[in-house]
Amino acid sequence: MRRRLGILKWVGVVLGGGLLLLVAVGLIRALSLESRQVVVEPLPPLALAPASAEHLAGVLRYRTISLSEGPPAAEAFQGLHRYLAETFPLVHQHLAREVVADHSLLYTWKGSDSSLPPLVLLAHQDVVPVEPSTEGRWTHPPFEGRVADGFVWGRGAMDDKSRLVAQLEAVEALLAEGVVPRRTVYLAFGHDEETHGEGARALAALLASRGVKAELVLDEGQVVTRGIVPGVTDDVALIGIAEKGGLSVELFTRAGGGHSSMPPPQTTVGVIAGSVSALERHPLPARLEGPARDLFAHLAPEMPFSRRLAFANLWLFRPLVLSQLTRAPSSNALVRTTTAATRISGGVKDNVLPSEARAVVNFRLLPGDSVEEVLAHVRATVNDARVEVRALPDHREASPSSPTSTEAYRALARTIRRSFPSTIVAPTLVVGGTDSRFYSAVSANVYRFSPMVVTPEDLERFHGTDERLSVDAWLGMVRFYRELLSTVTGAEAEPGR
Repeated sequence: MRRRLGILKWVGVVLGGGLLLLVAVGLIRALSLESRQVVVEPLPPLALAPASAEHLAGVLRYRTISLSEGPPAAEAFQGLHRYLAETFPLVHQHLAREVVADHSLLYTWKGSDSSLPPLVLLAHQDVVPVEPSTEGRWTHPPFEGRVADGFVWGRGAMDDKSRLVAQLEAVEALLAEGVVPRRTVYLAFGHDEETHGEGARALAALLASRGVKAELVLDEGQVVTRGIVPGVTDDVALIGIAEKGGLSVELFTRAGGGHSSMPPPQTTVGVIAGSVSALERHPLPARLEGPARDLFAHLAPEMPFSRRLAFANLWLFRPLVLSQLTRAPSSNALVRTTTAATRISGGVKDNVLPSEARAVVNFRLLPGDSVEEVLAHVRATVNDARVEVRALPDHREASPSSPTSTEAYRALARTIRRSFPSTIVAPTLVVGGTDSRFYSAVSANVYRFSPMVVTPEDLERFHGTDERLSVDAWLGMVRFYRELLSTVTGAEAEPGR
């Protein structure tokens, strides 16, 4: 007995010592996390007249609406192009302009050193339509382009005409100062990002055919968040280093019809509903890797100690962290291929058995999951010979992930920190789609960031009612692009200017 008690005591000591060692390792790892934020001097105020916001307002008056079906609004795009030529005369005098795929625009600002890889800035001219019957709920009509109460109001003020105009405004101002970039700059403005992205596809293909290998490609995608990232009190500027793929899957079944008074055990509607339910109950597995892992590696040093402890010791806390992240739709989208049943139909009358039923389920693919793998998951999960499973057209794989260790990324991060002082900069995954997905052949450094501060209240304005941008935010966007152009291109004033 005495020997047995001695052994148990020895085991307890070992276990206790192991536990203390585990705690010590975890604490040391958490305490040793160092901030990944670069220290920079903030930019001085920009000497730009607030009246320049009228340039943005003018662009918002053109109804360059993208619709899923039908041709683009040719007259609106042509009118917009004339307006840009009138508003930015130096840009149109010194930069070569090409019209691509009917309505997309490519501007080339020739650099003085052809050996340097160029800078490519993207934006899109089109906007989403205003939901029918909601125009009366706008403070100012969505296509009147008003500057009022310190804001620029109208469809496209946030997505994405403000970035397009800010880029042109920055180049116009630099040209007025006699600046010549060492590195060539391309401004590529697609015309149908909100639907098919054929304009961006053509622009990227044109640049690739000319052998362009860019130092940096920058598109929309993420913003400076305020009060949105849990556990971080400072503003957080998120740089999209990759974006999810997209796949819509149709589920279809057919059976004999008849009167609803003599139904089979399960109608076609029931069969499809069961398939949809099975997919919702069995999502693809969550993974904390790639851009999501990089995001929390940058955020963890800035978080309260309890969160820092968890992210510094993912070897121990990974299951707990993933459990927390998958509870909220926004963070769940960062760590798994999501499943969303978006359409279901079947039947024509209350008392008629439906002979056919169908549903569409949309998946947003995490980098590392392929279209074929997701289709295999759908077939295995549905596992019903009565249900046909097929991929709908226009599916796409997730984009490659761009590195965060390059000078291009560091230059972008420095520009953000200078433009938005005290802001934390972190890479992340873009869960939607942007024009940048077509540019992987043009550059390995493809990033997605819009230089605007966004609060929880602002989120509903994207594609929603009362879209607007403050004049101060607009001036900040112009300042950001001026700094980025000067930093990345090594811009210099011409002798004698």
